[in-house]
Amino acid sequence: MQKKVLVVEQSTYSLSLMSKLVRKAGLQPVGAHSLSEAKFKFGQALPEEFLCAIVDYHLPDAPHGEALDFTIDAFLPTIAVTNNNDASTRTAVLARQVVDYIPKENGQLYDYLSRLLARLEKNKHVGVLVVDASRHSRQTMVSLLKRHHFIIYEAGSVSEAIDALDFHSHIQLVILSDRIDESSSTDFIATLRKEFSKEELAIIGVSNIESALLSAHYIKSGANDVLRKPFCYEEFLCRIMQNLELIDNVNTIREAANKDFLTGLPNRRHFFYSVNHSFKNLPSNQALALLDLDYFKVINDTFGHDAGDHVLKHVAKLIAQAFDDVYVARFGGEEFCIYLPLFSPENAFARLEQFRTLVEGSVIVYDNTEISVTTSIGLSTRPSHNIEALLSDADKLLYEAKANGRNQTCITQ
Repeated sequence: MQKKVLVVEQSTYSLSLMSKLVRKAGLQPVGAHSLSEAKFKFGQALPEEFLCAIVDYHLPDAPHGEALDFTIDAFLPTIAVTNNNDASTRTAVLARQVVDYIPKENGQLYDYLSRLLARLEKNKHVGVLVVDASRHSRQTMVSLLKRHHFIIYEAGSVSEAIDALDFHSHIQLVILSDRIDESSSTDFIATLRKEFSKEELAIIGVSNIESALLSAHYIKSGANDVLRKPFCYEEFLCRIMQNLELIDNVNTIREAANKDFLTGLPNRRHFFYSVNHSFKNLPSNQALALLDLDYFKVINDTFGHDAGDHVLKHVAKLIAQAFDDVYVARFGGEEFCIYLPLFSPENAFARLEQFRTLVEGSVIVYDNTEISVTTSIGLSTRPSHNIEALLSDADKLLYEAKANGRNQTCITQ
C-alpha cells in the first residue's frame, strides 16, 4: 500500500504543518530537514510504500532544487514547495517533471496541498481518456497526467473513444481535442451527453483556435470546461482537479441522499427507486422479506442507545454481506427489507432461514459486553406486480412471526 509521503522541508514549523496535512489525508508522513536526511530515510523503506513526495526547492544541502531531482529520479511523484514565487524559481521548478508547484504564500495554498494529496490517492482508481488525432499532442497530455496516478487511455478517433468508454466504466474524464477525424468535437460532445451527464463524466475541450465563440460552442454542446493551447501546466492541472472534485461532491451528495446515515445500507426511498428502475414489471418468481430485530427496545434500555446503534450496524453489515446480490434497505428503526427477484419460495425461505440462524448465532461485543440478538422475518412470495402489495403481505407475516414467539420466518402459505 502506498501510504507514506516523504516530506522534505528545512523549516521545522513548515515540516510540522505539512506532516499534519499528510496525516489529515490518511497518509503517513516521513519527515526530513535536508536532502541527505531524505536519502537516508527513503533508503530505509521500500520505494513502493510511498505515494509521493513534498519537497522544498531550497534546502541547506540542495539550494537549487537538487532534492527535486532526487525524488523525481526515484520515480516519486513530487510536489514542489518554495518560499519564493519569482519567475526564475518557477521556471526552474516547472522545468522538472513535478506533480505541482506550490509557493508558501498563504494558508489557502496549504488547503490546496491537502486536496492535492487526497486527489493523488483517489486518482489511482480514476480513468482519463485523451482523444486527439495527433499522437504527439496526446503524448504531451498523457505525460502530464501520468504524474498524477491516473489510469490513462488514448484514442485517435471518435470510434476508438467510444470503444474505450464502452469497455472502461471507471473513466470519469474525457480530454477532447478539436482535432478528430470522423466528426466535429462539438458533435461528439453532444453525442456523449445523450448517455453521460456532467455529474458522471467530465469533458474538457482543448483547442488551438483563439475564439471566444468556440469556447461558448463547446460549453453549449455539453463540455464542462475549455482549455486553449498552448496551456500552462498549472492551469491544466487545476481544471482537471476542479472538474473531478465536482463529480466527487455530487457522488457524496447522492450517497447521502440514498443511504441510511447510520448503517450505510440503502434507505427506503432508494430501495423503491432501485427496484422500480430495474423492473418495468416485477417477475412472477420473487420474494420480499421484512426483518425486525426482536426485543430491540430492551437492548436500548439495558445497554444504552449507543449500544443499540452498534447492534444495528452489526446486523446491517451481515445483511450487506449475505445479500450482496439482491436489493436490501434499512426501512427505519430496527426494520430491514430484502427483495429477492427470480427466487422460488423454497430458495428464498432457505436463504432467509440461513440468515436468521446467522444472526441468532452472532455475539456482538460492545464496550466489553456481549449482546445477543434475534430477528423475526415475514416473507412474502405471492405473485404481484406491485411492490407495495408485497410489502403489505410481508408486514402481516412479520406480525405473525412475532405473535408466534419471534426468532422465526413466516412465509406465504
